[in-house]
Amino acid sequence: MKLLTTTDLSLSLFTAALQLVSLGQAAPADAAQESQTITIVRSGSQALQNAPAEHFTGSVRVSSLFGAKAPSRVSGGSVTFEPGARSAWHTHPLGQVLIVTAGTGWIQNWGGPIQEIRQGDIVRIPPGVKHWHGASPTSSMTHTAIQEEVDGKNFDWLEKVSDDQYSRGPSITQQQQKTQGESAMNKEPSNIKKTFGDFSPKLVQITDDVLFGDVWERSEL
Repeated sequence: MKLLTTTDLSLSLFTAALQLVSLGQAAPADAAQESQTITIVRSGSQALQNAPAEHFTGSVRVSSLFGAKAPSRVSGGSVTFEPGARSAWHTHPLGQVLIVTAGTGWIQNWGGPIQEIRQGDIVRIPPGVKHWHGASPTSSMTHTAIQEEVDGKNFDWLEKVSDDQYSRGPSITQQQQKTQGESAMNKEPSNIKKTFGDFSPKLVQITDDVLFGDVWERSEL
């Protein structure tokens, strides 16, 4: 009877050991399987929060789209600036990419001119470049911001953009280029373009740009 008890105990211990080994082997397999699973974050499920006042001026709302998940270091968020709102001066250790999804905004690097950015524009900011971005005075602006982390850090915040710095706006040259581009798009086509434009675009170009453009405008003629 004593021998049977010892045998039963040994079998129990052996079974328990097998179970522990089995559990130990299953955990890494489960983790590996989870890391290979596609996840979907549904539209509208991300919380929308007010941006911290110490790093932004005006009304700014931020939605964190995705965080960095090892081995990836990339995170992304959607930021909406109301008219006149902007970020403080800041840098990114590995740079940043902005995709403007709505409205019109401004961006400036330290020592450079303020530039206008509009819906559909993609902005690449190099690592360590001091800059700010936000909405124009008359339009809101939303962009998606994508950046990488270094030791869990993807921003270095600096001083705020003053009202004087912001009020300088884009350069006159930029405004002129924008106006000229819009005028060219809205320009009424010439009669020769209406008549021959479909089957002889080269003739139209020579007539409009060369004959009635460059040649006609020469003072000696």
